[in-house]
Amino acid sequence: MSEALQERTTQDAIPAKASKRYRWRGIAFIRRSLLILFVLGQTTVACYYLLWVLPYHGGTGVELGLLILFALLYSWIAVGFWTAMLGFVLRLFGGDRRSLMHRHSAEELDQTPLGKTAVIMPIYHEPVHRTLSGLKAVYQDIERAGQIENFEFYILSDSRDPNVWLEEQATWQRMAEELGAEGRMFYRRRTVNLNYKSGNVADYLRRWGRRSKYMVVLDADSLVSGQTLVRMVQLMEREPQCGILQTNPTLINGQSLFARMQQFANRVYSPLFATGLAAIQMGDAAFWGHNAILRVDAFMEHCGLRKLPGFGIFGGPILSHDFVEAAYMGRAGYEVWLEPELGESYEESPPTLSDELTRDERWSKGNIQHLWIMLFGRKLRFAHRMAFMNGIMAYCASPLWLAFLILTTVEAAQMALSPIDYFPEGHQGLFPLWPEWRPEWALGLALSTMALLFIPKFLAILDALIHRKSKFFGGFGRLFVSVLIEIVISVLLAPVRMLAHSRYVLGAFMNFSLSWAGQNRTEETTWRQAIVTQLPGLIVGASWSAFAWSLDPLFFLWSLPVAIPLVLAAPTCVYLSRVSIGERLHRRRLLLIPEEINPSPLLDDAEISREAEPEESPLTNFEEAVLRPRLNQMHQALAGRHRRRVRAEVLANLVQRCVREGPEGLTRSELSHLCRDQESLAALHHEAWRARPDSYWGSRIDKLAAGD
Repeated sequence: MSEALQERTTQDAIPAKASKRYRWRGIAFIRRSLLILFVLGQTTVACYYLLWVLPYHGGTGVELGLLILFALLYSWIAVGFWTAMLGFVLRLFGGDRRSLMHRHSAEELDQTPLGKTAVIMPIYHEPVHRTLSGLKAVYQDIERAGQIENFEFYILSDSRDPNVWLEEQATWQRMAEELGAEGRMFYRRRTVNLNYKSGNVADYLRRWGRRSKYMVVLDADSLVSGQTLVRMVQLMEREPQCGILQTNPTLINGQSLFARMQQFANRVYSPLFATGLAAIQMGDAAFWGHNAILRVDAFMEHCGLRKLPGFGIFGGPILSHDFVEAAYMGRAGYEVWLEPELGESYEESPPTLSDELTRDERWSKGNIQHLWIMLFGRKLRFAHRMAFMNGIMAYCASPLWLAFLILTTVEAAQMALSPIDYFPEGHQGLFPLWPEWRPEWALGLALSTMALLFIPKFLAILDALIHRKSKFFGGFGRLFVSVLIEIVISVLLAPVRMLAHSRYVLGAFMNFSLSWAGQNRTEETTWRQAIVTQLPGLIVGASWSAFAWSLDPLFFLWSLPVAIPLVLAAPTCVYLSRVSIGERLHRRRLLLIPEEINPSPLLDDAEISREAEPEESPLTNFEEAVLRPRLNQMHQALAGRHRRRVRAEVLANLVQRCVREGPEGLTRSELSHLCRDQESLAALHHEAWRARPDSYWGSRIDKLAAGD
């Protein structure tokens, strides 16, 4: 390690041990204690009402199970409610004065020099032009901010298909030339796809981590403005005890009805929830894996991810790495902050419900895996253990809700089909236990639960009015109507998500294998797909509702809010995926977000770059890589020597087969071997240009000449 690096590491480590890092901990303790007090107090009162609603007042095993499940679910909802309430109050008084942004004036931050920062983008089978156009816009915005000399860019590919990563390499070279970013923008593709995204980042750090002091992680759909990136680096320079600084990304670019609804909800409700969450977590916040800045030395030293030593899902590589890395950073004495006031940080929503649920299947398995770390992780801070619990409950709440509905049905069936039991299990004494029904209390309890869910949504409208932001959502009237549309859609989606998440959680505990692929960004859901995927839910919803009718008409009415969305799930999925419906609402200025009314230069640059599609070539990316001299030389430079792993005679045979039959005669694995070997690419280029006019490559040369 160089003397300069040792000095930098020492300077970073000393403040992390200084007493000033504890100044916020007393405030955090008070806030968290008040949250726990409010949640437990409210849940206790609600459970008391439920006891009096139940016929035997918790005197049977079924009713005791209902009480326990209700307490867990109600407290989970109450945490979200009080988090939003705290966010609303703090925003009412100008934000959280204890946050990082409020510690320093704008003048102090502007005078802070920047440390060397790497902007990294791990990608895997993403739409190449669209993805790298976003990175190009980020580069241009940092240039606009006048700080490009302090940043380097790294495209880290895990793509397996040769046609995909050859396109990535060609697009990277073209973009670097257009921007004049040679020597500042780099590309690397791993030959061994190990440990998913976290393994890709680890590979980058082993090779280039010492080149920079900070690292900004972007997803394939991420956009962060130059001013925000500069401010993040300045805050890290001013707060050497901070190991990770997380922004609160805003959803953009939604076209379908589903995506527009998601980004509207994110834009309207997120300021309250994010402000409240940041105020409760303070320096013990979570890391969401992207749109964040990390202190490289601390991350490399303390955030290495070992394989879990347990069984099944709790053994092997860690799937969802971000929360674990934040916990390890906190364990090492560094702070992790969420800063909602860092604006112009963007990502995109899945375009359809099916795509969201596919993503949730991966996330649920990773979050369930955190249970092992939460219980057995050594020396983790309590707040980070609670962050693990929060992520686990995000998916386990669904099977708990499903279990609650099942026990409710069992209770109703017992009351309707069995004679009244005056001495239920657990009841002792000479006097019978008379069952009592209080439907008005049940209605009041249901309304109070709905209030916890919906009051924050209307507080968000009030927040927009107070801060004069309603005009950016189309005005107060359209904002109010948009919130109502979002509520209706959310009610329709809740039971569908419940069934899907319940299945994912069960699959996670049974350690079902998952495929990991690039995300769909544009495709709509077909009727066939929707019917096939939602048919089980339709059967469950219709059967449950019919059974409820056979028991009691009143219970049938109580079942409808869950049964109707399940029966209508297929058309709901189809119509939510429709871009035409989303565009129609946009024309009526409904479900608007501020970025659609007043876009930033960053978003304009990204849109311009994405619309400027390169001319469509008559050749595949592999054929272009073989025939075009400059591209072939570039791919050779990136390929290196693959003959250490594959015998020379095998590669020579593949070259001859490719010359005779074209790439269609080779498997994807065989094409990969050729594209990873410098000598094979050179030989292919030489032989293809010497091919007869009536051969495969001769016809491709004719197409190339016609296209040029």
